[in-house]
Amino acid sequence: MVPLTWYLILAAFMFSSGLFAALGRRNAIAVLMGIELMLNAANINLVAFWRYGVTPAANLEGQIFALFVIAVAAAEVAVGLALIISVYRNRRTVNLDDLDILKG
Repeated sequence: MVPLTWYLILAAFMFSSGLFAALGRRNAIAVLMGIELMLNAANINLVAFWRYGVTPAANLEGQIFALFVIAVAAAEVAVGLALIISVYRNRRTVNLDDLDILKG
């Protein structure tokens, strides 16, 4: 059986990688992928704490929360890609530094 700490280390590494990708990249698609990595790290934590929790494994709270996060991530990807495609059609770039649409 894999110990809980291994899952937590994996989730921390994934979250850190996602945070670096979201904050350090200039490409909108790379930022979106970083956000997805952070959400997947949260899913790993939810399921790991559910599996190693004090309550019996028959309770499905951790898995239900993970399913909600997956649904939110899918909606976020759909909306995010729609926005990126719309911006690309208007500006012909997905570089976040070149986008000043909201500036007055």
